[in-house]
Amino acid sequence: MGENMKTELVSAIYLQEVELQEKPADSQPNNNKSNDETFTVEDAVEKIGFGRFHILLFFIMGSATILEAMEIMLLAVVSPEIRCEWRLSDWQVALVSTMVFLGFMLCGVLSGYIADRYGRWKVVFGGFVWSAYFSLLTSFAPSYGWFIFLRSMVGCGVAGVSQGFVLKTEFIPAKYRSILLPLASVFWMLGSMLIIVLGMVVVPSMGWRWMIRISVTPSIILLFLFKFIPESARYNVSAGNVEAAVETLQRIARMNRASLPPGRLVESVVSERGSWRMLLNSSFRRTSLLLWYTWFVASFAYYGSVLSSSELLEKNLLCVTNADGEHRVKPRQDGGRCYCIPFHFNDYQTLLISCLGEVALVPVNICLLNVLGRKLSLTVLQLVSATLFMMLNICTTMFGFTVLLFLLRSLVSMNFTVVYIYTAEVYPTAVRSLGMGFCTSFSRIGGMIAPFIAQVLMSESVILALSPFAAACVICALGNFLLPIETRGRALLQTS
Repeated sequence: MGENMKTELVSAIYLQEVELQEKPADSQPNNNKSNDETFTVEDAVEKIGFGRFHILLFFIMGSATILEAMEIMLLAVVSPEIRCEWRLSDWQVALVSTMVFLGFMLCGVLSGYIADRYGRWKVVFGGFVWSAYFSLLTSFAPSYGWFIFLRSMVGCGVAGVSQGFVLKTEFIPAKYRSILLPLASVFWMLGSMLIIVLGMVVVPSMGWRWMIRISVTPSIILLFLFKFIPESARYNVSAGNVEAAVETLQRIARMNRASLPPGRLVESVVSERGSWRMLLNSSFRRTSLLLWYTWFVASFAYYGSVLSSSELLEKNLLCVTNADGEHRVKPRQDGGRCYCIPFHFNDYQTLLISCLGEVALVPVNICLLNVLGRKLSLTVLQLVSATLFMMLNICTTMFGFTVLLFLLRSLVSMNFTVVYIYTAEVYPTAVRSLGMGFCTSFSRIGGMIAPFIAQVLMSESVILALSPFAAACVICALGNFLLPIETRGRALLQTS
């Protein structure tokens, strides 16, 4: 009996040891299963969702957009002043805008290539510092030649800052892109209005040089805020820096009080980043060619509307039935038009109201993007813009002109927003910045041509100056039907 009890006791101890040994072995497959799970940056961005990080990103990058808009829209305010100071002719005033866009065009492709090869954040930060520095130097320009050279340098910097749209897009979940990205136009509108208010307040008392110096001041504050914006996780994984991408995603998840998907981050390394050949391969050739023309027209129409309104007001070329004393007389001097006609208070007021048009129809833009998609939205916006350009020729009251200008600025601004979104969504991470760089460069060709039509031809004939803008919009609207890809609701691609 005693021997039997000993035998049973030994058997029980042995079985217990076997069970203890088998438990870790049983749990091992679960661990392996966890280790085998993988996720992509797209999965992580969608899982984290929208939260506090995106709000911070939205406002910091939005502040950069405000300063970018101030640099570009500054030309509409400064043109009458430098015309007076250096006694410039129409083509010389137009050349100022052209030189800015020339700098933007030359550096647009370069900034896109560098952003795809070495990172988005570096290009955005460097472009911001560059543009602020040369903008400040512009206020000390001793001559017209120095002024246009320094403004072209500002254009180079703004080309780098524009890559911030790519950086921002790569952090936003797909379902929020059609809402948040159009809202970015609010910041552009604020920048446009701010430079007009500065012109209204500072220029009459202190001159245009002090207006530029004051406009650069906020850049110093914004420089310190850029440290809160990380490098794009999509870029890091494409460059093989998975560890940095994971750290960025973990940081965003903590800020949003969310978690990453289970498993480990796995993405293929893209060796051929920033290659122009990918933009013209069989997958993207037609898209790229059509987008280049679409960007050309977007810029051509946008700056055409801005500079045309400025020129119509400055030279009193409006056909209004209730013109006041300021807009009834078209001054002349030495047998030609007077080249020194500074803005009046009412002119600044009209420009301010037209700037509001850039955000007034943002809800309509969001609806178009979600209902019609990107391609049809572009078509509709361009056709309506063409109609409004031609309606500026109609004789109406000053209030009627302001309403037309308000609607035109709304439509051309919405068109620019949609083409920005579509471009950022249609290209893969490997060439997204380069694709944006090429597109922005083509857009600046439109910006270079627009001043010579809006500011030079306007003196000869209003309808002759406005017709090219309307015709370009109609042709572009027809071309958008040929775009092969619709990006509404589609994930951002890593490779082709």
